[in-house]
Amino acid sequence: MLEILRMNHLKENIDKRRTFAIIAHPDAGKTTLTEKLLLFGGAIQLAGAVKARGDQRRARSDWMKVEKERGISVSSSVMTFEYKKKVFNLLDTPGHEDFSEDTYRVLTAVDSSVMVLDAAQGIESQTKKLFEVCRLRDMPITTFINKMDRESKDPFDLIDEIEQTLQIDVCPVSWPIGMGSRFLGCYDLIKDQLILINKADKIKKPSITLTLKGLGDTQLDKRLPSDSAYELREQLEMVNEFCKKFDLKSYLEGNLTPVYFGSAINTFGVQELLNGLTNITPPPGMQESLSRKISSEEEKVTGFIFKIQANMNPKHRDRIAFMRLCSGHFKRGMKLKHLRTEKNINVHNPILFLAQGRKLAEEAFAGDIIGIPNHGNLHIGDSISEGENIQFTGLPSFAPEYIQKIRTQDPMLTKHLTRALQQLAEEGAASIFKRYLGGDWIVGVVGQLQFEVMADRIRTEYDVPVIFEKLNFITARWIQSDQKSDKMLFIKNNSEIIADDHKNNPVVLIRNNWHLDHLFEEWPNIKFSNVKEQNN
Repeated sequence: MLEILRMNHLKENIDKRRTFAIIAHPDAGKTTLTEKLLLFGGAIQLAGAVKARGDQRRARSDWMKVEKERGISVSSSVMTFEYKKKVFNLLDTPGHEDFSEDTYRVLTAVDSSVMVLDAAQGIESQTKKLFEVCRLRDMPITTFINKMDRESKDPFDLIDEIEQTLQIDVCPVSWPIGMGSRFLGCYDLIKDQLILINKADKIKKPSITLTLKGLGDTQLDKRLPSDSAYELREQLEMVNEFCKKFDLKSYLEGNLTPVYFGSAINTFGVQELLNGLTNITPPPGMQESLSRKISSEEEKVTGFIFKIQANMNPKHRDRIAFMRLCSGHFKRGMKLKHLRTEKNINVHNPILFLAQGRKLAEEAFAGDIIGIPNHGNLHIGDSISEGENIQFTGLPSFAPEYIQKIRTQDPMLTKHLTRALQQLAEEGAASIFKRYLGGDWIVGVVGQLQFEVMADRIRTEYDVPVIFEKLNFITARWIQSDQKSDKMLFIKNNSEIIADDHKNNPVVLIRNNWHLDHLFEEWPNIKFSNVKEQNN
């Protein structure tokens, strides 16, 4: 009987979890939407505007100093809140494409995503890239078309653009009434509700939510100007005729996206989106490992580290490992096995996150994201379990697209720089390489802005001013071979262009595309990899 009760308790709590990421092109309004979701979830009392200052700014999910100074998101944030008896784990991701590797890792730790589009811009380049990552994982995607309070594309054009560009079926679940200065609100196609924006105080929730008896209801004409009512009926007739109906199975398989229209800055359409996420997004499911699939409802605790963040609290110089729980019922103080080192770790002070806030996690279930304070023992890609040798997969490192040499302005601080680079590499902020000859430190990134952000962080967090210098290399490739002797011979013959990454894996530094092609031809038994699993 106790066993049955325990299993029911486990299943009940896992079924409550909804773990999702928000993805978007920069400036689509992703961080603002995140704040408003937290507002409706009761996690914060005041949503700070995107360009807010002072106390309002501190309510934002962006907490890193450089993010506050530049007004961009360069690191993912985790926020937990409750809404309608569900526990939401929301992961806000970097919008800037130069930090897409961090976003990719976040997408391995969630069960669904919300794609935010700017109504005036439609599908933008970074949106498409992130969508493709979700598509590779067959991830359910909900779409929020934002900024309807501004002049924007025609809603039908937006629907068609999503279908044609992303090759996914689209199902509108709300429909905008006008746009820009004529934007009055939305019609809820699921509940036949008219939801009007509160123009007197746009920060407040919508003022009118009126349930109708279909589009023929005369209440529609009393609440809307005659031209708006006529246009709405005409458009919805076309929606009903030409657009897909919502199908839960198709959504869960990643083949159909429900679409909501709104304005996050005006707190409009956000609650409808949150209600939709509550009703349709999946609870934690299966996770892939090298040996087998792990069910979320298994009793034993398993999880993997998908993010390391140093200095979240500058006063404490802490390092937090973000762990996605894949199965089981975690309890504070548990002894868990660290598979890479085959050592046990005691998790005494696990953390739950809320923007900059945090609290001790007395317990957590599959789907939850917890932070584990550590001193460099945990790395991205590490697997944790209650005993079984489980190695989760799907957390790759990507070869850098830009490479520069880094040095300190003060040679006396070289050791401090080494420590800073090692920690930043372990948290996935950049790749670092130490050359075999000369001992220079080289930094590799996927986007140029990362150099600037990295210099800012090393200066502000480690008190080490640094200088980046150009090199005659464009990228690096990890060296792999089935024959150890071939690998050793290659390294010996090319020592002037060989370096080690922060885990002592050898890489070859590439001068140009011709150089890479030449290496492929000259060394057919060597694999020059541009992707490497984080656990290696």
